Order: sequence, then structure tokens, then C-alpha cells
Amino acid sequence: MSRIGKMPIKMPAGVEAKVDGSLILVKGPRGELKQELHRAVKIEIDSGNKIMNISVNHPDDHRERALWGLFRSIIFNMVEGVTHGFEKKLEINGIGYKASVSGSKLVLNVGYSHPVNFALPIGINCKVENNVITFFGCDKQVVGEVAANVRRIREPEPYQGKGIKYADEVIRRKAGKAAAKAA
Repeated sequence: MSRIGKMPIKMPAGVEAKVDGSLILVKGPRGELKQELHRAVKIEIDSGNKIMNISVNHPDDHRERALWGLFRSIIFNMVEGVTHGFEKKLEINGIGYKASVSGSKLVLNVGYSHPVNFALPIGINCKVENNVITFFGCDKQVVGEVAANVRRIREPEPYQGKGIKYADEVIRRKAGKAAAKAA
């Protein structure tokens, strides 16, 4: 049995969940999210106690047990997203590197001969303070994907540490040629 899948999901006040065929819809104060369900996954919603239970057709099958835990985590993240939201922070390091938000675009000056315009998807907001870019939204997967795509524009390099990195990421620095000769 899946330990994660067996745990019920408690829905906070103001959050509604509805199963429509093979689609689950979660509405909350921060937005609305939809997810396609696998045919082996079943969801029971107890609206009186505001609890959701996830199960599968054959709990002894290892593939369905994996789906059980996966879909429980996905649905839990949907409930968290429409309640509190998710955020990812990126740091820009480098002389002359800067970012700004204009409308629904993030404009990055990160050492190229031209500014890079990154279009933000619907539902993702961005805020820039000093050298920190913060993305926030209700869909955890989209927030993480947008942050990864922006980081990919100028990945941090190990010699001088220039580039775009996650706020909690530690870049392992390497010694340059001059330091290697002196040793």
C-alpha cells in the first residue's frame, strides 16, 4: 500500500473540489486548477468533513501504487496552490546584469549584446527587487518550469559565479588557470 497515497487531503475553508469524469477541478481564493486523472485512480470527496481520499483499482500492483502516491501529491499541491500559492526565487550575479518587468514580460540584461525578453505565462506573476527575481502562482509545476527556463537563459558559471541561479543554490567554484599554475 502507498503510504503517501493513503493519507487523506484536508481542504481548507474556501476550497472546493469536484470530479467530472476523468478530470478533477480545484477552486480556491487564488485561482482554479484542473488535472486529468489516470483511469486507475479514484477520488472520493467527503464535502461534509472537507476531506478527499485517493485510491486505486488494484493496490497490489506496483505501477498503480506509484500512481496512487503521485496523484495524491499532485492533488495536495493543487489544494496548497489555490490556498497559499507557490514561489521561486532566482538571483542574478554579474556586473551590469539586471532584470525588469514590463507588462507580462521579463526583460533580462545578462551579458548578451541585446536584452532578452521572456514572456510570462498566464497565471504567473513576477517581481524584481535588486538582483532577486521572484515568480509566484498557484500551479507548482508551472512556477518551477518558468524559473528553470529563466535560469537556462544564462546559467551560472563556476569560475566567476556570473549568471542566474536559484536563491538557495550553491555554486561550486573552480580555481582558474592562474591559481592552478601558482600551486
